[in-house]
Amino acid sequence: MQRAEREVLLSRVRGDARRVAAHFGLEYRAIEAERRGVKSRYGACYQDGLIKIRLQHAKTGEQLKYSSLIDTLCHELAHLEHFNHGKEFKRLYLRILRWARQEGIYRPRARGIVAPVVREVPIEVATVRVLSSQAPRSRVGESRREAQGRQLSLF
Repeated sequence: MQRAEREVLLSRVRGDARRVAAHFGLEYRAIEAERRGVKSRYGACYQDGLIKIRLQHAKTGEQLKYSSLIDTLCHELAHLEHFNHGKEFKRLYLRILRWARQEGIYRPRARGIVAPVVREVPIEVATVRVLSSQAPRSRVGESRREAQGRQLSLF
């Protein structure tokens, strides 16, 4: 990830952090990207209010999904109020996450659910795009994996 990309991503995370913190009356000192060499955690909250968040996957170096960054951000913001992982911390963390989801800040994709497939269906002269949540059917001589690959290549 290039430096400019990191800064744009970090700027977006900081903007969302300001919104969430303001709504819950939380104060932090700064939001920074975690060092690249740190592999044992996704984020950290320090007693002085500094929050660090890992932006890239520890093994692949690929950028983490934005929903993962926001999940980590909400977790670390909850530590500003409860510097542990007790029941009160978990309650606040889930409240923050729920609010972030309602506000459209946190938008995770459900696990195990196949993304919709776009299919072209001719009707008279016009072509209509139809969304289907079902996996595509295998064509004659095509394996199930090939059909899934065809489905995933549409997005």
